[in-house]
Parts: sequence; C-alpha cells; structure tokens
Amino acid sequence: MQAKLDSRPSVRRCAVTGALGLALLGAGLPAANGATTTAATTATATADARDAGAGMSRFYDQKVAWSACEGTDMPKDLQCGKVTVPLDYARPEGRTLDVALARYRATGDSRGSVLLNFGGPGGSGVSELAAGGKEFMHLTNGYDVVTFDPRGVGRSSPVSCGPATLEIMDATDGDGGLTDPEEVLKRLRDAAAECAEHSGPVLPHIGTVDAARDMEVMRRALGDDRLNYLGFSYGTRLGAVYAARFPDKVGRMVLDGVDTLTEPLAEQGLAGARGQQTALENFLDWCVEDIACPFGQDARAARDQVERLVASLDSDPVPSAFGEPFTGQDMVGAIGQALYSRELWPSLERAIGQLVEQGDSGGLEGFSSGGVTFPVREQTGEQAGEQGAGPVRQPVRGDKGAGLTDEEDVPMDNLPAALMAINCADDPDRPTAAQVTASLGRLRARYEEASPVFGRYRLTQVLMCYGRPKGTDYIREDVKDLDTARMLLVGTRGDPATPYRWTTETADRLGPSAVVLDNRGEGHTGYASSECVHRKVDDFLLYGSLPPDGSSCGSEAAGTGPH
Repeated sequence: MQAKLDSRPSVRRCAVTGALGLALLGAGLPAANGATTTAATTATATADARDAGAGMSRFYDQKVAWSACEGTDMPKDLQCGKVTVPLDYARPEGRTLDVALARYRATGDSRGSVLLNFGGPGGSGVSELAAGGKEFMHLTNGYDVVTFDPRGVGRSSPVSCGPATLEIMDATDGDGGLTDPEEVLKRLRDAAAECAEHSGPVLPHIGTVDAARDMEVMRRALGDDRLNYLGFSYGTRLGAVYAARFPDKVGRMVLDGVDTLTEPLAEQGLAGARGQQTALENFLDWCVEDIACPFGQDARAARDQVERLVASLDSDPVPSAFGEPFTGQDMVGAIGQALYSRELWPSLERAIGQLVEQGDSGGLEGFSSGGVTFPVREQTGEQAGEQGAGPVRQPVRGDKGAGLTDEEDVPMDNLPAALMAINCADDPDRPTAAQVTASLGRLRARYEEASPVFGRYRLTQVLMCYGRPKGTDYIREDVKDLDTARMLLVGTRGDPATPYRWTTETADRLGPSAVVLDNRGEGHTGYASSECVHRKVDDFLLYGSLPPDGSSCGSEAAGTGPH
C-alpha cells in the first residue's frame, strides 16, 4: 500500500489510490486452475542460476550516469538517471527496459545510498521524491537518497489500460457486480484483454518479484555493498521480497506501514474496511468535540448520521462541480482518502459541513480527485498509429533497450493500471466465474459486518483481477524465515490501510531479524506523522541504532489543531 508522506494533493493522490487499491483488487476466493503469468512461472525457478550467469554481467556491471532532472517542477538539486534491466530475467540476453532513478546527493561524507519506495503499487518514486523530498533531507547527512519508478510505472515502460480503465471502474461501481455478476465478469475479462494490448510486452513481467530483482541491479549500479532501504506500505512487500531473494545483500532496511504477505486480497479488503471504519469512528470522536462538527456533539449519533447521509446520497445524489452525480459511494471514497492522515481531519470536517449545510460536494471532491478514477488521455491519430485508433504500446525493443518514456507521454491511467497489474501479478488466486457468483452473497455479508460505511464500497472492487493470468505464489510461500541483517518494522495502531497486526504477523513470519516499533498514533505509516518514529528510523539508517523489539512511540496529535 501507498505511504502518506505529505498532505499536499500531488503527494496525497498517489498515497490514497494505492492504499485503497491493494485491499480491493482481486476476488481472493478459492483458487481455480488457470493461466499463470510468465513472471510467476519463471522468476523463482531460474533466478539463482541466471543471477550468477554471464547473461547478467552486462546489467550488474553498469554505472548510473547522473544529470540534472528535466522538467519545470523538478528541484534544481535533484538528479536523474537510469539503469537497464532485462525485460524477462529468464532470458537476460533478450529484450530490456530502462528504469528511471532520481537522487538527492549526500551533503557530507556518503556511506552510499538509501533506496526509497513510497508504496502503491503504481506510484512514481521520482515524482514523489521531487514533491516530498524535504521529509528525507536529514538522511542526506550520510546517504545519497535514491528512488525509482518501478517497471511499468511512470517513465519506466508505463502500463495502461486505455479506455478500459474507465470500463473497469464503471463495471465495479455500485451494486452492479452483485446483481448481475456474470455480465460484470464478462466486461472485466474484456477489459483485461485491452490492458494487455495497451501495455505491451512489459505486462507479463510486471510484479514485485521482478521489481525486487531490478533493485539488485540498482544496488550494484549504485556501487553499494548492501542495500539500505526505506519502504512504505506496498514498499514493505517489495522490501521483504528483496530480502528473501538476496538475504546476504540486506543492509539497513526499514519497512513502515507493513503489508501482509499471506492474506488473500479479499481478506485484505476486509481488514481495510475494518481499519477505515475504526479511523472514521476516531475522526468522529474528535469531530464531536467541536461545536462546528456537522454531525453534532454525540459520537454515537454522528455514526448513525454518516450512514444515513451515505444512503441518502446513493438514492438522491447531488450534482458535482462537473455536473456528474455525487453519490454516497463517492462520499465514502472521499472520506476514506481523507482518513489516511490525521492532519487532514480539519479539512474533512469542513468539507462534510459544506456538503451537509450547502449541498456542495466540492470540498469532498478535492479528496476524491486523488482516487483511482483518473481520466484517460485520448490518443491522437499520430500517437495511435496510421489508423488513428487502437492502443499505444510502450516500446520494449531488442537488447538496445526501450529507453525512458517522456514524462508527457506517461498514460493518464498509469497509476490505476499499474496498481491492478502489480497486485494481480502478486496474487495466485483466480476463482472461476461460478465460484465468484456463489461467493458474492457471503462476502457481502462479511464486508457489511466489517464496516457499515466502507464495506459496500470495497466489495464492489474485489473482482478486478478476474480475466487476468494467475500471479505468483512466491510471496505467500517463500518469503519467510529470513537469515538477514536485522531490519526495523514500523506499525501504526490507527492505520486504516495496513492494520498493526500485519506488522507483528509479518515480523513473526520473517523471523528473528525483524524488530518491531509500535507507533501508537493515527494515519497510514508513521515516518512523516510521528517525530518519534522519524527519529528512530533515521537513527537506525544513519547510525545503525535499533530500538528494542516491541518498543513504542506515543500518540501525537500534531496537525489537527485545537477546536
């Protein structure tokens, strides 16, 4: 899941989308026989032999050529570069693609690099570091601070579903998937075929296992003996997979907002619904202390009012700023996004008041604009080819490499398309249509019990992996019992996206190398919201000073301000 590192819209947009998406994608029902992605079948079987073989030497021997990042919004001191990686690690002599990098150089003596992943999956690391780099400037006291656009993301051969992105969102909007599942599954199967057509050769080789192997290429190209790493939300999954594949190359590794390695996606959706329900109740407890709270001063009554407001908007939507209906489910999505940071609570209170008192959804739409329903940029005839229509595939050519995609050519739907592709590539469950149909009623009851507000919103999206090839089972089966340097796992008690229990469960699964820091605060991840967490993480990365296993950081209410 995606980290929340800044309250600015440019950063928050990716944060919220990824966090919602991970819990929602995929049916997570009993698995059925089906096709498996190329990455799933080949990555684990041939990795060790290929890594040591002559075919990988040209990738492991490269060095990064850094230069000033181009673009009007790029900080002047941010440098950009790239590494070249195999498209298919089973065939390193074949096609290649380039992975975009960015860094802030160390201000003093450098002990090497610390690699960041902000989560998602699907968020551009380069864009995130450009927008929110100030959060990490203290790390430049000892490191070059480096990040990247994972394969299929941003400038690194970005995937796209073209118009099918909107088709997927429409097919899973509201209760349509529950009342007519066969029709929805057909639409999703057709949309999956369009995603494959638009994305081109990179799609079968997208996923966390390949991204982790790309990180090993980066480590070598950066000249580091070991990988020092700071990963947020989904980035914790990526870090754990790297540690499993390259245990002797793990340096100082921090995983903040720890993802599950074992739960099926439907169970993740339930955990997310519960987490968001708890976060909503915490917000309402805070809100009713304010005389201006639009739900009054009684927390129990406020919870009932939220449910009634959602139902009312579903039956009688208000017009949005763009003339489209703003429904109860739109409101649920907006609230869910605002709950990812306690710093956003005052803005959420005002936005709800604006809706309740004036019938104006504009404030909530400001949160909704960060969601997965991104507009799809229409292709011109020149872009689409001589016929003036059809998919625009990202080039992956021969052993010369694809090169980086120009920023202006990154598809508008890249984030949701990559989110779906990566999560589905990591998920081995592919139930049949009959299994999906038979299970929906039971799932609906469980989701609504988990959250009367968020349950329906999440359930309508649990079908998105239908029609895609089966993903790898490597993460569920093999990422465990690691023999690595000690690593720091940060869990936040009030995290609506990655529940604290995932931190302790993942720590138990990884083994004695995992040290847990208990952040007794609110919001998704702890590094940017808790000064205590920030300090302890930096102390470990910079000086190797680990807090005792099970130690805690107290709750910090900074950012909400007085009523």
